[in-house]
Amino acid sequence: MVNDPLLQVKGVGIQFGGLKAVSNFNLKINQGELIGLIGPNGAGKTTSFNLLTGVYAPTEGEILFDGKRINGLPPFKVTQRGISRTFQNIRLFNELSVIDNVKVAYHSLAKHSVLSSILRLPSHFSGEKEMEKKAMEFLKIFELDKYKDEDAKNLPYGKQRRLEIARALAAAPRLLLLDEPAAGMNPQETKDLMELIAFVRKEFNLSILLIEHDMNLVMGICERIYVLDHGVLLAEGTPEEIRNNPKVIEAYLGEEVHDEHA
Repeated sequence: MVNDPLLQVKGVGIQFGGLKAVSNFNLKINQGELIGLIGPNGAGKTTSFNLLTGVYAPTEGEILFDGKRINGLPPFKVTQRGISRTFQNIRLFNELSVIDNVKVAYHSLAKHSVLSSILRLPSHFSGEKEMEKKAMEFLKIFELDKYKDEDAKNLPYGKQRRLEIARALAAAPRLLLLDEPAAGMNPQETKDLMELIAFVRKEFNLSILLIEHDMNLVMGICERIYVLDHGVLLAEGTPEEIRNNPKVIEAYLGEEVHDEHA
């Protein structure tokens, strides 16, 4: 149906040995929504991302994307379905150029075959030319075009984050998962990142799920927020509801406020 959520997570959990890392996790994201996922360290946030992207297969529950079950699909299949992600610790191909990092994302979508590449057929060259053109378009959007021939490892930290997001978007996702994109950023870089996320969402007509510890960023751009604690969903609501939820204040926001005034 048209009004079905783009992503629906129903009672999902995963167990490692005798430890339940995530239990009975429920979440839904509608087309175009920007949703936050917060909680203390060790709450299960990144584990949840790994479940959604096929890194882990859930031991219970169901994950539906665009109405179709994606449980147990390998990560590259999940990407092909339309889910892309960034990582808490930036994962670029450091020895490749900036433009080649973006072009890598296109290979899963490339129309020319492996055989045409081996035989150096015309379709191979036309495909490569198209990838180069599209990659440059992304680099211009993210103001990275002047660094196109630089090794990715030589970019400043904030620009490496931009490159990682650009690469994720090059895979043409409908849902983008951002795992702590503001980690390690100074206040100005974080402000720029907020503007970038808002721009990306509008420009690419995306749904976004965001893990982040910076509450100014989360409260400033997210429409709804889910709170995890010890692998269990503690609360869900608007930024205002979450900010004033006693359970959330006790489990998480209280420590944030304490840290700010320490």
